[in-house]
Order: sequence, then structure tokens, then C-alpha cells
Amino acid sequence: MGFSPLFALMEKYYLFPFQASENSGWILLVILVERALQLVKCVDVIEAYIERINQVNPLVNAVVKDRFEAALQEAHQVDQLLSEGHDDEESLQEKFPFLGVPITIKEAFELHGLPNTSGLVNRLNVIATSDAAVVSRVKQAGTIPLGVTNCSELCMWYESSNRVYGRTNNPYDLDYIVGGSSGGEGCILAAAGSVIGVGSDIGGSIRMPAFFNGIFGHKPSSGVVPNDGQFPNARGIRTKFLCSGPMCRYAEDLEPLLRVMAGANVTKLKLGEKVFLENLKFYSMEHDGGSIFVSPVDKEILQAHRNVIKRLEADLGIQVQHVNIHKMKYSFEIWSTMMSSKDSDGQEAQAFTDLLGDHGKPVWPSWELLKWMMGMSSHTLPAIGLGLTEKLLKLTPKENSKLKSMAQSLQTEMENLLGNDGILLYPSHPIVAPKHHTPLGMPFNFAYTAIFNILGLPVTQCPLGLNKEGLPLGIQVVAGFHNDHLTLAMARYLEKAFGGWVRPGTS
Repeated sequence: MGFSPLFALMEKYYLFPFQASENSGWILLVILVERALQLVKCVDVIEAYIERINQVNPLVNAVVKDRFEAALQEAHQVDQLLSEGHDDEESLQEKFPFLGVPITIKEAFELHGLPNTSGLVNRLNVIATSDAAVVSRVKQAGTIPLGVTNCSELCMWYESSNRVYGRTNNPYDLDYIVGGSSGGEGCILAAAGSVIGVGSDIGGSIRMPAFFNGIFGHKPSSGVVPNDGQFPNARGIRTKFLCSGPMCRYAEDLEPLLRVMAGANVTKLKLGEKVFLENLKFYSMEHDGGSIFVSPVDKEILQAHRNVIKRLEADLGIQVQHVNIHKMKYSFEIWSTMMSSKDSDGQEAQAFTDLLGDHGKPVWPSWELLKWMMGMSSHTLPAIGLGLTEKLLKLTPKENSKLKSMAQSLQTEMENLLGNDGILLYPSHPIVAPKHHTPLGMPFNFAYTAIFNILGLPVTQCPLGLNKEGLPLGIQVVAGFHNDHLTLAMARYLEKAFGGWVRPGTS
């Protein structure tokens, strides 16, 4: 793992960017050496991260409810366990691979005793009485949850803002978005307020925040990590598209966290197999082929993409093949059609307006829009807009059939291309993090991530440094079904090659 108690203190005293003085480097180095000569306790680590959250959260609004007092109590229990010395280090590692490690959880997941609103005002008084499946697993692995993080209303928009908690701001520039729906999670990780995090993804909700915040985010192969205990949860055919997965600053933390989250299903992912990158086949697509619904790919994103290809070819002595997968041009249409399709039992996907009315009266989107214009609605404009367009987006049976067939054909094409030894390099998003509210003018850009939810493939978003304005760049790494070990190996390679996470405030 990329974590140790000493490393946490290094971040606290040496890496944090928001406050610094001309002579602080030497002073902090002395403090660091002094601390290194002492036994660092779990309580020290938790206190360091609590202090960090208290420093940055007034600026970014990422952690929407904390459990600091309980976290400190749990840290004391860890220290007591270690002091008793009943187990050796190897035994503890096996029982508790994340013993004492601070973690944050997307608020859409149940974390016992904390809110579970998903940004919906009607659910303001909903407090989780149990833990979501993945939350239970990471807690059993020894992690110490610090709190829950912000998301978009009902997790269906790519700016994390809602009427319950307000808006989350990008730690690289507060005027920019953090993405959604796991935006608060991506933000607090990027701001070094947590070590690892839990997110969910049905259209890019792990990968877009990871991209906009310059961290690593992994969408596992479909059906491996359980989604139980989050709101809203998937129903019908959407159960195939929703994925829960790990988010973190350091690539080496992805695999052990994924192992814990997947439980017994982890055997499907071949994580124990050694990966030799030079033996893989590499493919590249710089854009989706020119969809009329999405923005052109930014020049700096294209250049970062090409830099990856150059580095791969130079380091590994391989040739990256440029491909043009024509159906990717219809990613948004395919995702929309499949999301609203019936499953094999004929069950329809739950209507978004029904979700909006959870724990309250039925919602009429037209009425809510009028209320919003008068400043009286308890819903965000993107949520109202989705409610309004939900029925309009439903196509004729003939068009639906055509797009479903296209989805199946694209799945076959991808499986044949990637096999068990292929990697596809693809943009994480056509543009870098936009300013607040501007996604309303480009609502379908999430198609770059969403298509892989339909295909069920494993995808890792990897940071590639910052652009000229100091905003994160990145790339998606895609592999064949159940070949998550390949994308995770690529994440580790790209981190070494391009530096991985860059702390906010770095020029």
C-alpha cells in the first residue's frame, strides 16, 4: 500500500499546500524527523486527517457529515490491539489489511449512524441503521471511516451539488466542478483529507470525479462488487450497469482495496496473475468519432494521450495500434436506450420521477421547474431537467431495437479486440474540469465514460499531471471482461511514468 502512519504525518506536515511560509520547509522537516524517531500511533494518524479535513473542508465542502469522535475511539482500539501484541504483523495483515487506515465514503452508501440522503431533501431525516455491503467489508478490513462525502442529487448528474449539502468545489481551483456523482469523494482524496474512498458508477460517477480531481478511480468488471445498501440502488437491467469501486491517490492502493470490496468474487479478476506489459496488445482511440452530442476533445487532453503512447512505445518497445470503433460515436444514444430498457424478466427501470418522490409526495417536473424559477423548489435544475426529458428520451420501438442491436454488436467487437491481453486507451472526458454550472450546456459529455458501463468492462481512470491552468489531465485504461488486473497494472505504470497525483497548489 502507499500508506503508513509516518506517511500520513508527512502529508500533514510537509505536503499540504494551502498554508506555507518562506521558512516552513526546514521547520517542517525538523518536525518530521522528530516524529519519525517516535512511535506513531493510529490516533496520531486519525488526528492528522481530521485536522486536514477541518483545514480544507470550509473551502471545498466535500465531507458533508463526519464521525470524528467515533473515529478517534476506533483509533484508540487499534492502538490497544497493537500494544497487546497478541498477533504478529503477518497475522494482522491477513486479518486487517487496512488496519487503522482513514477512509471516506460516498454519502449514497449506508454508513451506520450517518445520513443517507443522496442529496434529496425528502430524505433529510434518513439515518443509516446498517452498513452497505462494501462499507461493511472495508470496515471489517480495519479501515476507520472519517465521514461521508457529497454527491449530486440522486447520483444522476456530473456536478456534485444538491439542496441538502450545497456545492462541492474543486481543490485545484474552487471555481471549477469536482464531477459527479462521487464528486465529494474525489475532492477530499485529491485534497489529501482521506487515504482511500468508496464510490459508485453507473455512467462514469467514479471515473469523472477521479479525472477532474487528478486521482485514480476504478470501475470494476460488472457483477463483481456488491451494490447492496446504497440509494438509489439499481433495479432491473440497471443492475448490470451499476458498479461500486475504489478511489485513491496512489495506484498501488487500488488492488488491495478492490480485493476487500469484491470479497469472494475477487477470484474472477485474476489479480494474482503477474502482468508483463510488453506482452500486451495496445489500442488507442483519441475521440469517439465525432458525436453531435458531446464536446470535441480538448487539445491538451489529446496531447497527454499522445504522450502516453510515445512513452509506452519507447519504454516497452511495442506498437500502439490506432483504432476507429465506429459505434462509439453513438455512446450516448446506446447508454440512454439501455438504461431505460426492460430486463430479461420484463421489469422496467425505475422512473427518475419516482426516485425524486422518495420519502415524500409525487413529483411533477413541470411544476418543480416553475417553483425552481421562483426559488421555491427543493430540487436542483439538472434533476428537474432529467425528470422533464425522461419520457422524451424514450425512442420508438424501432429505434430502440436498432440501438440495442448496436450495443450487442459493440460488445462483441470490444471482446474480440481486447480479448484477455488487450488494453484500450480512451479519453476520460472530452474537456478538463469545467466551471460550476457550465455542464448544463454540455450535458452529454459523460458519454465518454458511460459507454463502458453498458459494456461491463473494467476501466481505470489514471491522472496524467496538470494542464496549463493547473487542472488535472487523465486517461481511461480499458481491458476485457474480468481482466481488471491489466488496467490496474497499467495504472501503476502510468503513475511511475507521469507522476500520478499532483498535490493542489503545485504550479
